[in-house]
Amino acid sequence: MKSNRLMNQIGARLGLFTATTAAILWAGCGQQSKPVTGGPSASGGAPASTPGATKAGYTVGFAQVGAESSWRTAETDSIKGEAEQRGVTLKFSDAQGKQENQIKAVRGFIAQGVDAIILAPVVETGWEPVLKEAKQAGIPVVLVDRGLKVADESLYATLIASDFVAEGRMAAEWLVKKTGGKASIIELQGTPGAAPAIDRKKGFEEGLKEHVDMKIIASQSGDFRRSVGKEVAEALLKVHGTKVTAVYAHNDDMALGAIQAIEEAGRKPGVDVIVVSIDGVKGAFEAMVKGTLNCSVECSPLLGPLAFDAVEKALAGVELPKKTIVDDQVYDTTTAKDVIDSRKY
Repeated sequence: MKSNRLMNQIGARLGLFTATTAAILWAGCGQQSKPVTGGPSASGGAPASTPGATKAGYTVGFAQVGAESSWRTAETDSIKGEAEQRGVTLKFSDAQGKQENQIKAVRGFIAQGVDAIILAPVVETGWEPVLKEAKQAGIPVVLVDRGLKVADESLYATLIASDFVAEGRMAAEWLVKKTGGKASIIELQGTPGAAPAIDRKKGFEEGLKEHVDMKIIASQSGDFRRSVGKEVAEALLKVHGTKVTAVYAHNDDMALGAIQAIEEAGRKPGVDVIVVSIDGVKGAFEAMVKGTLNCSVECSPLLGPLAFDAVEKALAGVELPKKTIVDDQVYDTTTAKDVIDSRKY
């Protein structure tokens, strides 16, 4: 059962439950119990005979990483748009890339008594204390696009994300075919400690391990930002010069920054230096059509519908898988032009 505080809060919002009916509210997050059959539904007075129903007009806190890339902005827009469409009150926090800001935001959401929290964690570790606080308050936490590491997986309801390791592997496999299995690569990593940075590096290295002439000659963080990606690429190109034949960036924004650096170095991106990245944002498709970016592995940011489906199921006591994988695919200069007009981000 949820605590009396939380039950009273729900009753106050809806004006539908009295002290005698509050006893049949569904169990809190972490226990994954089904609603009591025959009790009042969350949206009105009709009985809830099956799991999956949730109350109308609920409130969700969304703790976002920041706005470091066009992909991140598209994810934020997807979450906000879906909340508006469903009539959900959304409390939004931009952490500006700092975990301490996200933890503060999550604690703020708990203090405000939100019904659920959507979290895109900046880094993988350091979440156990605040997630325990959310669980104790009976507030389910849905992770989007990035996972985290905790000893007790019941501290979050589910993770909705792409397979970052597979993305890195797909990028490597494409590059092997494109270069004939021979390349000197500079790697632009994402934010240190972030799940996509860790896993995209791991997957890329796995994809290259059978190809001894595919060598990463330098690897440095560009923090998932275009400006930083450009600066890092400039520095690495100065050190390694024409030895560099390929760039692998953990996201499109850094790749687009690297393309600028390659051009300013007097070389032709997409020809002299093969560029492959991950995300599949509109700017990447434009660059592929232009021929300056060779390949982008899609990682969809349009997670709003899946996130709120998960929130509603968690609130209704429906058991959720610990992870839902979003399918990705590879686009390059030969396929980008066919789909660019249909891109939503």
